[in-house]
Amino acid sequence: MFEDLTARLDQVFRNLRGIGKLSESNIRESLQDIRRVLLDADVNVQVARDFLGRVEERAIGQEVVKSVLPAQLIVKIVYDELVLLLGEKESRLVSAQTPPTVFMVVGLQGSGKTTFCAKLARHLKTKGKRPLLVAADLQRPAAQDQLQILGDSIGVPVFRGEGKDPVVVCDNALRHARKISVDPVILDTSGRLHVDDDLMNELERIQKLTKPAEILFVADGMTGQDAVNSARAFHERLQFSGSVLTKMDGDTRGGAALSIRAVTGKPLKFVSAGEKLEALEPFHPDRMAGRILGKGDIVTFVEKAQQVVDEEKAAKLEEKLRHADFTLTDFLDQLRQLKKMGSLESLLGMIPGVGQQLRNVQVDEKGLKHLEALILSMTVEERERPDILNARRRRRIAMGAGLTVQHVNRLIQQYDQMVHMMKKLRKAGPGQLRRVLSGR
Repeated sequence: MFEDLTARLDQVFRNLRGIGKLSESNIRESLQDIRRVLLDADVNVQVARDFLGRVEERAIGQEVVKSVLPAQLIVKIVYDELVLLLGEKESRLVSAQTPPTVFMVVGLQGSGKTTFCAKLARHLKTKGKRPLLVAADLQRPAAQDQLQILGDSIGVPVFRGEGKDPVVVCDNALRHARKISVDPVILDTSGRLHVDDDLMNELERIQKLTKPAEILFVADGMTGQDAVNSARAFHERLQFSGSVLTKMDGDTRGGAALSIRAVTGKPLKFVSAGEKLEALEPFHPDRMAGRILGKGDIVTFVEKAQQVVDEEKAAKLEEKLRHADFTLTDFLDQLRQLKKMGSLESLLGMIPGVGQQLRNVQVDEKGLKHLEALILSMTVEERERPDILNARRRRRIAMGAGLTVQHVNRLIQQYDQMVHMMKKLRKAGPGQLRRVLSGR
């Protein structure tokens, strides 16, 4: 996410590190470099101009104390202004006073609306809600089938109305939601390849009938200024309450993220960075600014760990580690928990300083699958007692996993390294090891 933007901004700040004292000339020179970076990232021209104007106003005349380098001061000012540009603080979803709460999801065709609806339903379900998905997109072939498949995969009911009028479908869906006592209701509305009056008239009718607590505009993060222009057009007609950026794991330049809020005045609510239904993050301006400037996002990393780590399992694992009883079964369990947190590339990018170090390095996601296949090819005894894995057993395990003996040897080496690391952790004080294992 924002890899290219982050790398280019980092280069600008590197050039500042050789400057001993800030002056109007070197500040303006640096801001010109930042301007080029922002425009190349497809940031709206007026947004970039206003942003740099505020940075320049704060930077010129600043007293630089001896303990702070000029580059550090500029980074701090840029960070503060980025946070303001992105919205200052998290904007959470609003609930209706009288249930069911309606969330109306709008956007152009191909922006990832339907997938986002399922991701949002899953997110709300993990918060203890009982959402209902409504297949109100009657224009795109198989849109209803797609939503049904996604809903089934996360255990969320999907309402599929009969007829050709999406307004009627939404009305019947609300009646159905009240009848079966589900809340909230997520409306997956129709999109088009472009903004037109027929689309907007249809959406306005649905808005008037359902009175949604939130209208969420879904924008494709890979489309740059096109996403900003579409957001402006939708907001003029619907006055949506927030936006969502999808496909942020692709070749995105970041311009949409930095422009949409400034152009529409409405906050970003969520960011989607991955195809998996758990790949949805509430938007935190301060954390996103940190990512853009290469500072990582350790808070989100820890939150992801807390979501997948079972406290009871962590306590049992702590006890096993203290007695040097860490087995390949435990190793497999840790691998599966890591996979639940998301892609390795996105996780490493959240760790301060790691993202830039691993830029252009291909992270081998298949490696985790290979490790899992190898452990599953072992008997229970072999998993509990890896020391009995002689050459004959290793050949059998490799054949069972469809891999080579070298893969088995590498697994055992990684296991031995982890055991060695865990022995060091055994020296931690009471409770410290458990906090490490649970991401706290």
